[in-house]
Amino acid sequence: MGNLFKIALRNLRRYRRRTVLTASLIAIGVLFVLAFVAVSGSFKNMIIGQITDSMLGHLQIHRKGYVASIDNLPLTLNIKPEAMAKLEKMFQGMPEIAAYSPRIKFGGMFSSFTETTNIRLNGVYPEKELKTVPLLASRILEGEKAIRKGEVVIPELIARGMKLNVGDTIVIIATNKDGSVNGKQLRIGGVLESATGPGGRDGYLHIEDAVEILRMDAMEISEIALRLKDFGRLDAVYSTLNTMLSGEVNKQGKPAFEVHTWEGLSPFFNIARMIDVMTFFIKLMLIAIVLVSIMNVMIMAVYERIREIGTISAIGTMPGKILSMFLIEGFCLGVFGAIIGNAAGLIVVLILKVVKITFEFGRQTGLVLTPAIDASEILVVSLIVIGVAIIGSLQPAFKASRMEPIKALRHV
Repeated sequence: MGNLFKIALRNLRRYRRRTVLTASLIAIGVLFVLAFVAVSGSFKNMIIGQITDSMLGHLQIHRKGYVASIDNLPLTLNIKPEAMAKLEKMFQGMPEIAAYSPRIKFGGMFSSFTETTNIRLNGVYPEKELKTVPLLASRILEGEKAIRKGEVVIPELIARGMKLNVGDTIVIIATNKDGSVNGKQLRIGGVLESATGPGGRDGYLHIEDAVEILRMDAMEISEIALRLKDFGRLDAVYSTLNTMLSGEVNKQGKPAFEVHTWEGLSPFFNIARMIDVMTFFIKLMLIAIVLVSIMNVMIMAVYERIREIGTISAIGTMPGKILSMFLIEGFCLGVFGAIIGNAAGLIVVLILKVVKITFEFGRQTGLVLTPAIDASEILVVSLIVIGVAIIGSLQPAFKASRMEPIKALRHV
């Protein structure tokens, strides 16, 4: 095998210009794929981070049927105190969970005494909420970046439309699950930047104020948002929670709870999935480039060396060794191209990181891309290139190994 590698490398050196051009073409393909994967991956992670860390959390738990009716924010499908206690005990036994935040979600009327509009509100424990969605504080444009009792943080659109400022007094009016109406006077503690997506126009208040407005005898929770220590374990934790909660059933014997990842709650999952599809097709283009390049080079190599192939066949070289020799040449071309492309790709990604490309997402401005490439992605791209290089060499190599020595020697 060592001799075959020496022969293959010698043959590649004999046709240096062709070898360099082919390896360069493969390297350029690898470079563009790695650069695209790094930039698109950074953009995707930025979108996911903005959505999960400022509104949704990584996972959410609801009572069964709540999400299907979430537009109405039904108070009749809240999680009871006993069930909430069980869930909290479960979370404490799961080291993967970094933080969780119970929320009471409800709709109500928002009045400044001169104007009235409708509003969606989230009653939260401030400390738990900010640990679960740490970017929420950065969305508070005016006022202190906190949620206090007796105060409400309102969406920017309502503040601007009704000409309200921090410190103004307003009234929140809501209907509880029994149909009675109650109101509470609150102070505007902050103005929240509107964000794109579900929950992007919600207001926030302390959970105890929400309980008082809704006249709850005991606190009932609409949803529980969860934050994981390692976002990469999202699917594993989701499966674990589903398994653990499958034993909790209602009076009808059906599952009492439902678990959703951010993907099932946000329409931006489709954008993330589209980025993955684009990455897949970019890799297909790389495969096409490598396949065409290697096949072209190897076909030319076989054509130009017909008499040489006939000679080595005539002196007793087995067809299998001839086949292996050409396959090794294709393998070496793939390896050279992958090495050069990976090195160039890492340099380009480093340059992009230093340049700091900024973009806007919804109302968010000045977001900075931080391109990065995982070692696994480099390995996958390299294996694709080398594998396709070998596949591209198969047909020419097989043709060379099947040549009749006499016919090959007569070739001019």
